[in-house]
Amino acid sequence: MSLPFILFFAFAVIAVAGALLLILAREPIHSALSLVLVMISLAALYLLLGAEFIAAVQIIVYAGAVMVLFVFVIMLLNAGMEERTNWSSIAKYAGVPLGVFLLLELAHWMARAGPGVGIANGAARAANTAVSTRALSALLFQKYLFPFEATSILILIAVLGALVLAKRDE
Repeated sequence: MSLPFILFFAFAVIAVAGALLLILAREPIHSALSLVLVMISLAALYLLLGAEFIAAVQIIVYAGAVMVLFVFVIMLLNAGMEERTNWSSIAKYAGVPLGVFLLLELAHWMARAGPGVGIANGAARAANTAVSTRALSALLFQKYLFPFEATSILILIAVLGALVLAKRDE
């Protein structure tokens, strides 16, 4: 077993544990902090794949800016502990069979894929076709400019909606 293999599984376990904590946490701020844990572990996985730029963007943009925005909105709304309703039990009864089905489906596809053949081929292909940051930014600000700007406008609308909801309570 090599060090990258061990690190991959360590960060994968951290990401899955953070995702479970995100879902199971009763306090919204704990969910947000669990999401930060998931994003940092995903950045470490990007580093293992050799995508340093994507790892840096993951930390700076998502774990930094977006999570600060989420925490700001959570604090602004003064969201307390989550209340459990009957819908949660309905989701549990529908979600558990669907989750088991998803795990069985993933196990089926992983068994058919073979031990790391697709990952190794994909990593070798990605290493041979390196994309510069300039080409990535040209794609982002030329071809995908509308989705990029639409996302920023949606985030701005969400913050304004949170402000309106917070002011309405007073």
